[in-house]
Amino acid sequence: MKIFGRTPIDNLCRMVEAAITAGATTVNIPDTVGYTLPFEFQGIITDLFNRVPNIDKAIISVHCHNDLGLAVANSMAAVQAGARQIECTINGIGERAGNCSLEEVAMIMKTREALLGVHTNIKHQEIARTSKLVSTLCNMPVQLNKAIVGGNAFSHSSGIHQDGMLKASNTYEIMTPESVGIAKTKLNLTSRSGRHVIKHRMESLGYKESDYELEQLYTNFLALADKKGQVFDDDLEAMLFNIQQQDTHDYYRLDTINVQCGDGEFATASIKLLAGDEISKIHAATGNGPVDALYQAIKQAVDVEFEVSDYKISNKGSGEDGLGQADLVITWQGRNFHGYGLATDVIEASGQALIHALNSINRAKTIAELKAAK
Repeated sequence: MKIFGRTPIDNLCRMVEAAITAGATTVNIPDTVGYTLPFEFQGIITDLFNRVPNIDKAIISVHCHNDLGLAVANSMAAVQAGARQIECTINGIGERAGNCSLEEVAMIMKTREALLGVHTNIKHQEIARTSKLVSTLCNMPVQLNKAIVGGNAFSHSSGIHQDGMLKASNTYEIMTPESVGIAKTKLNLTSRSGRHVIKHRMESLGYKESDYELEQLYTNFLALADKKGQVFDDDLEAMLFNIQQQDTHDYYRLDTINVQCGDGEFATASIKLLAGDEISKIHAATGNGPVDALYQAIKQAVDVEFEVSDYKISNKGSGEDGLGQADLVITWQGRNFHGYGLATDVIEASGQALIHALNSINRAKTIAELKAAK
């Protein structure tokens, strides 16, 4: 049974031919709602190559959505039929259930190049680092069992798998962690480690000297090492990202936090907040938990009406002593602002995240005032 999606194939062939005649050098064929099955989408591309007389003058591109979990499969089926461009996204992010995952199609082509006969010039060793960056910037955590970049992608739990890995790693790993930029051995650094060790490790993680300020990174590293004893690769990358997100011209700066909580009905928080060139503001508040109390105190200290619409905590390091990352979204005048914080103390990270978002609001207010003054 030959079923080719929701667009009549005759109409599609005529449109593609007309587009190429008009000068198009790349023609995109989308599965906008992720409806087709791989054999159908492959059939669409095959028919185009068989029936459009000028198709050799253009590159056929595909844009597949993941509503049925088939975006990668459909894209690869299209490549087998002759398509030579795939529109995709890091971590598969996108509208609704997302788009075709770049890291998946890239590693499919690398792992099965002999069979597919195609390749990309993607630097595969940068995949894991890019995935983390996009996940953090977009406030969209990657699920643990996500192919290629998930936390469990190269982990083995069952006894038979572990036994096979000990005997021959390729038994259960068709690609190596290093091939996508994941180090097998996590670095163990302490406060006794010198600057040259940090520099060497950053180089091994793929960073150039121009990507960071060594002295600033080393200062943050020592502060973290004093708090938790051991510092790992994930900690270093998280610290670097945190430094890159900091703005020395931020209007709001959290100077001091004190939070008390227990098994009582409420928690209390007191803060010292610096706002622009004003004298520091000291406020205290109660809440139904330590984070709520902290946020109530910050609300009292700032002249901004906002609501927290999303809040989450995640572990960015290794084990129970990893760095805590707080991500939140606050709503102000119908607009959403993302805040990010990182610290060994999740309460401190939560405070940083709210201040980060409030500084974004302050910048938005300043821009609006400048526009209004023109």
